[in-house]
Order: sequence, then structure tokens, then C-alpha cells
Amino acid sequence: MSYDPGALHAALSAAVGDDSALIADLRVAFMESAERQVDLLSRARCDANWQLAAWRLKGLAASFGVTALMVLADEAAEAAPGDPRALRRVRAALATLQQD
Repeated sequence: MSYDPGALHAALSAAVGDDSALIADLRVAFMESAERQVDLLSRARCDANWQLAAWRLKGLAASFGVTALMVLADEAAEAAPGDPRALRRVRAALATLQQD
């Protein structure tokens, strides 16, 4: 799956226009929230906590129009708690988004 870090910027620009300071603030808020959910994923030991963190990550990604991350969060929700492959893929997507 390819990640499009430009999708986050495009979604933010569409929402707030050319206000670069607001775009930067929203980007930070998105990344902090996404990282918090990934942290919860990595610490989840039961299906309920794992799925809740994955669903929250999916909802966050949907709110910002980051469809690739939505798909990965959905896949993670279906995986077993602590699935290293799912965590690796989600972390890779966030790292790519961070670079933009």
C-alpha cells in the first residue's frame, strides 16, 4: 500500500484555506492524537482495547481524509492484539505523514 502524505495537507488546506499557521497546528494535533492511539495499540493486551484504539485511529484518519491510514487501522482492528505486522504498517504510515 502506498501512503500519500500530501493527502493530509490537502485535507487541511481544503478545511482551513491558506492559513499556514492553522494548518501547522492542526497537523500537530492530528499527529499527536494518531501517535497516542498507536501507543494504546502497542500496549493493548485484549481484543476490546486493541479494537477501540484501532477504531479511534480509523475515525481520526477519516476526519482528516487520510484514507491509507483508515485502511491500515481497519486491518489492525481485525488483527490479534499486539500484532507486530499491523503495528509496523501503522507506524510506517505515520512516519511517512510526519515527513510531509
